[in-house]
Amino acid sequence: MIYYLVGLFDKISYEYIESVQKSLCNKYNLYRADTNLPKLHITLEIITNPSIFDLDVSLTNILKDYTKFDVKLNGVICFDSPFKSVNLNIDNKGIIYELSKNINSTLNKQGFAVREHIENWNLHISLANTTFADREWSNNEYLSACNLAKDENFQRTITISAVELWKPINNNDEMVVKKYEFT
Repeated sequence: MIYYLVGLFDKISYEYIESVQKSLCNKYNLYRADTNLPKLHITLEIITNPSIFDLDVSLTNILKDYTKFDVKLNGVICFDSPFKSVNLNIDNKGIIYELSKNINSTLNKQGFAVREHIENWNLHISLANTTFADREWSNNEYLSACNLAKDENFQRTITISAVELWKPINNNDEMVVKKYEFT
């Protein structure tokens, strides 16, 4: 099974990003009103078929010295078909980038199956895409949403307050395997 290690936001940051997500998803009717939108996050690492016990020991050791930290949003990045994803772009520098590289390098050295060529990975927050959506949006809708988001020119600092290990499902009660809180 594939697991995702994700950075989560403090309440103020989450509410800001969620308002952007809701606006975009509502405008293009990607989710029913009674559907929970996918939980906002930054993917730090993807781990395939790990021993959860061993992974938890490693992550606890890696994350023990980290505290809450800020991340700079740097506009919008869109991923074309087949993803059709509109995302807030994260600067690939600072603590978030170093943390992601450290996790990747350390877990790789310990024999975990993690992403290769991490330097080619764009850190981002997915706002809207067809994963878990009620419908697939058309190419025109996707391009319109991407251009609309780019016009907003998001430049803001947000706070990362925790890291979680997730299963790839859109059910908050079953998705979280482990949570690592920052102080």
